[in-house]
Amino acid sequence: MDSFEKKYYKIREVAEIIGLPASTLRFWEKQFSIIKPHRNEHGTRFYTASDIESIRMIHYLVKDKGYKLDAAQEEIRRNRNGVSRQHLAVERLKSIREQLVALQQALSRRPGS
Repeated sequence: MDSFEKKYYKIREVAEIIGLPASTLRFWEKQFSIIKPHRNEHGTRFYTASDIESIRMIHYLVKDKGYKLDAAQEEIRRNRNGVSRQHLAVERLKSIREQLVALQQALSRRPGS
């Protein structure tokens, strides 16, 4: 998991962090009431770390689990803490898998292996 260093992030930064187009973030903002970025007088969106975690949760349900948007919204409404814990566990497991794969590749490149 990333640790967030800034208080606010612009939509371009969030899109890079999550790995989604900014247009998808704007669309999800309209569909999910849990995404509420702050806006300045020019309408520029500023997302908090909490917003980013909510977007990651939605991404997990929609992209990883294959939920339709309305089903994802209902699941979050019904069991937000459970979804959050499940999402965090999956992210940790992905990170561990990446580390293991990197270790395996490093070991296989060693001379005499």
